[in-house]
Amino acid sequence: MGVGRIVIVGAGLGGLRTSEELRRAGHDGEIVLVGDESHLPYDRPPLSKDVVRGETDDVTLKPADHYDDLRVDLRLGSAAVALDSAARTVTLVDGTTLDYDHLVIATGLTPRRIPGLADLAGVHVLRTLEDAHALRGDLVAGRTALVVGAGFIGCEVAASARARGLDVVLVEPQPTPLASVLGEQVGALVARLHTGEGVDVRNGIGLDSLVGDDRVTGAVLSDGSQITADLVVIGIGSHPVTGWLDDSGIALADRAAGGGVLADATGRTSDPNVWVVGDVASWQQPEGEHRRVEHWSNVGEQAKIAAHALVTGAAPDAPAQVPYFWSDQYDVKIQALGEPSGTDTVHIVRDDGRKFLAYYERDGNLVAVVGGGLAGPVMKMRAKVSGRVPIGDVLDPAGV
Repeated sequence: MGVGRIVIVGAGLGGLRTSEELRRAGHDGEIVLVGDESHLPYDRPPLSKDVVRGETDDVTLKPADHYDDLRVDLRLGSAAVALDSAARTVTLVDGTTLDYDHLVIATGLTPRRIPGLADLAGVHVLRTLEDAHALRGDLVAGRTALVVGAGFIGCEVAASARARGLDVVLVEPQPTPLASVLGEQVGALVARLHTGEGVDVRNGIGLDSLVGDDRVTGAVLSDGSQITADLVVIGIGSHPVTGWLDDSGIALADRAAGGGVLADATGRTSDPNVWVVGDVASWQQPEGEHRRVEHWSNVGEQAKIAAHALVTGAAPDAPAQVPYFWSDQYDVKIQALGEPSGTDTVHIVRDDGRKFLAYYERDGNLVAVVGGGLAGPVMKMRAKVSGRVPIGDVLDPAGV
């Protein structure tokens, strides 16, 4: 079965999984996988943990011969700079143009920056393997690190820096770490975890400016306080890589709504020959709205659906998956099943001072479970989260 030449732009997890799923769905035609980095597709979650701590550099997802076996034409170090959807061509940074019958966009995210900051050595963002190597070189015991933003990346970097023996200040404009994702109650438990490890957690505070000549030596925070900092990590989120789609005619989501490439529930964009998967994708949800989901497990699920729909014309007949994501911080794995929201009613059902378990209630039903260091109790709730059972069915008689 063939649908012509398929070009995939983005040689990360999404690009790899889409290549694999296209073959599984029966596509026997040409696949070209284009990536802006020179590395084979690699796993990003270890960058903020194992890689920056110097424990591994082996994050490659599959060896080179895997792409030979898939019959994938791999074009690395070749960023896409423009799309002509009428002519069905992609232009690469070296001027090369690629014709396609179908295009899959899997370009992911790029870190947000803080406008107006001084351009000083020792200031880092974290997205690529090179970013992780550069940060690792600065993680020298005895230094002081300022981490700006207590989302997942910021929290993981703070934990890694403490593991390397640095003093760490973690600042977050929200009331707690991860407040927008997990809510303030669970965010407070995450803050407690970091405080217990010696991190100076400052909530409700952001970064105002940096201090230093050629290299950063400190920072002024939004409350007017000044701190010493031998290095700074900016972890204030990311935005979708869509600039190369300017003038392409492909419909994009409003930036205020998270941006990204708009698509239906199978990944097809406003152009029937263009598809999108992964962090850059704003897929239509069952309720009708569009939303981007920035989680590792979601990428593979979208790749399977989009590849099957592209090749066969229909989405695969498979049960809906319960969203799942995790974050490793110190010796605690924080896991989430379902779609927790900062506006949900949160029930803390277990808390021993370090490990915890929380149930999330929305409209009287269980919509998510989040745990820290309690993998078993989290994962056994998958069916109940999927079924959105009444919250009273999972709380103990005391109504914890």
